[in-house]
Amino acid sequence: MAVTKRSNMRFCLFTAFTPGGPVGAPWYHPGARDFDYLNLDHQTKLAQALEGAFFDAIFWADFSGVHDTYKNSYATSVREAVQFPLGDPLILAGALAGATENLGLVFSANVIQDHPYSFSRRIATLDHLTRGRVGWNVVTSYQKSAWLNLGFDSVANHAERYGRGQEFLDVVRQLLTESWDDAAVVRDVDRRVYADPELVRPIEHSGERFRVPGIGVTEPSPQRMPVVFVAGSSDDGREFSARNAEAAFITARNPDGAAAWLKDMTGRLSNYGRTRDELLAMQYVSMIVASTEEEAKRKSEELDEYLSSEAALAFTSSTAGVDMSEIELDRPLGDFGNDFAQLGIFKAMAESAKDKTWTFRDVVTRIGSNRFIGTPEQIADEIEKWREAGVDGINLSSLDGVEGTFNFIEHAVPVLQKRGLMQTEYTEGTLRDKLFRR
Repeated sequence: MAVTKRSNMRFCLFTAFTPGGPVGAPWYHPGARDFDYLNLDHQTKLAQALEGAFFDAIFWADFSGVHDTYKNSYATSVREAVQFPLGDPLILAGALAGATENLGLVFSANVIQDHPYSFSRRIATLDHLTRGRVGWNVVTSYQKSAWLNLGFDSVANHAERYGRGQEFLDVVRQLLTESWDDAAVVRDVDRRVYADPELVRPIEHSGERFRVPGIGVTEPSPQRMPVVFVAGSSDDGREFSARNAEAAFITARNPDGAAAWLKDMTGRLSNYGRTRDELLAMQYVSMIVASTEEEAKRKSEELDEYLSSEAALAFTSSTAGVDMSEIELDRPLGDFGNDFAQLGIFKAMAESAKDKTWTFRDVVTRIGSNRFIGTPEQIADEIEKWREAGVDGINLSSLDGVEGTFNFIEHAVPVLQKRGLMQTEYTEGTLRDKLFRR
């Protein structure tokens, strides 16, 4: 679906079905302590508050294993609840279906944790029960623990992970969009015909990784295919997004970085016969808002006191695939001079540090916690900059717990709506209709 101009930016809450919520958010922060992630009443209150503020969706990140690269152990992740333990966000989305009417429910799901035949059945069922409010963030896992526990000998290389992701997605799409004609379900009581078998066909898929010869077992849902989200910054990830994504989760450092990403993606999209209007660019942003700038700064400083360098190192080691305990974490970056060649993947990390008296431990602790702080007006000014760079929406992360989300709703949302940055009512229809509204 393409549009020429979008009226408002799109807003999702970025979180996870874990004790701490989003990456980088400490579960023991005062703003998070009273929220029990396994308490459905708590999750319902949050979802309904987002819907009351006219957020487009709630977006759950997810992992299929434990972050166990740091010190070659899962101990830090288990002890400090580093995106662990994990609930299944697809189940949570189903539980919230009846408590919301318009809020999109976007869950992450890894292509190695299921078979596309059974997965397509579950997401079609969820799309039916939500009346078409489902989105799927397609994940190709980098976690060795996930691959091993799901029966693989080792984690696949980058190209293989995206190759598997593409075939998995293709099978799901065939089952949900090609196996049943729109007119297949007739529900003719007099003739005792529920569906016309002439209008239901096998997909006859026989690929490198999956064989699905038969028909889809779920009748067409409101969206047929859930809205496809992708988060991938590598070259393979960008190609995967260009080919498949309707919404891309990006993590640019600043609006200029987002503009460069969008320029690159526009070229990639054209290679697949797509236009820029067919892809929503959703920027990850962490924000702390208060009625005064002084109060916002105080909240930010308080958050710093709760951040754990060990938790950050456990997460970053996992995502980078390198045990960061093996480098000189407490050596000032300035001591390395300009020779970062031996640091490999840490080069960009080191060069991004404004203060060269920082150590690698300092830099890593701030990964996932890069944030903008200020008054509602300053928050709106910042979001304006992202929109001017071409970004379509914001994936908002509240590092100071659910309390931070409620503060954003109370203080920032009215200003954003007044400026025309955020919607004040929902568009009729499915999540796809709402996201791609004019």
